[in-house]
Amino acid sequence: MLYILSTPIGNLEDITIRALRILKKSDCILAENINNSKKLLYHYDIYKPIFPYHKHNEHKIIPFLIKKLQENLVLSLISNAGTPAISDPGFLLIRECIENNIKVECLPGPTAFVPALVISGMPIHEFVFLGFFFTKKRIDKKLKELSEEKRTCILYESPHRIVDLFLHIEKFLGKRKIVICKEITKKFEEILRGTSIEILDFFKQNKPKGEIIILIEGKV
Repeated sequence: MLYILSTPIGNLEDITIRALRILKKSDCILAENINNSKKLLYHYDIYKPIFPYHKHNEHKIIPFLIKKLQENLVLSLISNAGTPAISDPGFLLIRECIENNIKVECLPGPTAFVPALVISGMPIHEFVFLGFFFTKKRIDKKLKELSEEKRTCILYESPHRIVDLFLHIEKFLGKRKIVICKEITKKFEEILRGTSIEILDFFKQNKPKGEIIILIEGKV
């Protein structure tokens, strides 16, 4: 059986009692980054075999993992933070398990964009999640499409590309309202609100750190 387990996005206390119980009973834990995951596991006195599972090896090792699951081993998949398969590896393994009639169970838990969406103050009855949105070859085309989107839009972005992204956002979306969520649940959590121009000016003057969640109001 394969369990999909959500892990804290910052604060180590944000993990469910059930997730800890499943991790303790697992035969092996599949982790996106072993050293990163050990900090969480050891914090809760969980000492189980850990095997790397990430975007660079998932295609290669899936047949091996399916074989182990067919031998009735209990495997748990975790990512560096949040819920696996949400802008993280996991989809391919889940799909292969379904095709091989292997039971998969996903426990509810942290996902970074949910608290960001709730705290944004933007309409949340309808929204569109776009994950890591920036691709240099397609950014203009994608933002032109996004300029007609009426729902609240959610993007993830890494700090080294944020200024470049906002140069494009300012060009295509103008003065659309923006909310930026940084370091959600961590000590230096920060929420920024403003237009694309104001957010761009902020990041030009303040070097961004950590994963950034961007919320863009829909077209009025």
